[in-house]
Amino acid sequence: MNYFELFGLLCHFKLDTGSLALQFRELQRRFHPDRFTTASEQDRLLAVQKASFINEAYQTLHDPVRRAEYMLSLNELDLYNEQQTMQESTFLMQQMKLRAELNEIAESNQVGVLLFNFEQKTTAIYNALLLELENELRDAKWATAATLVHKLKFLVKLKQEIERIEDRLLC
Repeated sequence: MNYFELFGLLCHFKLDTGSLALQFRELQRRFHPDRFTTASEQDRLLAVQKASFINEAYQTLHDPVRRAEYMLSLNELDLYNEQQTMQESTFLMQQMKLRAELNEIAESNQVGVLLFNFEQKTTAIYNALLLELENELRDAKWATAATLVHKLKFLVKLKQEIERIEDRLLC
């Protein structure tokens, strides 16, 4: 049973996160290990395994990049070959410029305002790539979708760096 089947969802990139969360809570309730405390050792172990599977499935489907990776793996596409993404000089230059800009912002006197604007810009790029990814997955263009997933992973790391800088500002 794949993750989509577990939650009773069609295998589509765009999904109803409300339904996903509702199904997750229901499955959690039914298979939570605490409900099996008086069961046999084997049943307790199965409950723990099932709960772990449910949690992993939810975390994967809830995150759009992980969901796309999962969909590509269901279609037997190897995502660990990043050569194609690394060959796109335009994208790599954009990432280098964004990183340089973030470093300048981090050392600036006006980190708060500049970081807010930078975060909005990177979020817009991220959202545009997500939309493009949705279209490629819908059209079963797996290789192009894989390239977009790699690009999104670069942006996820950049967004994490933005969060680290924001955390430092709050301390």
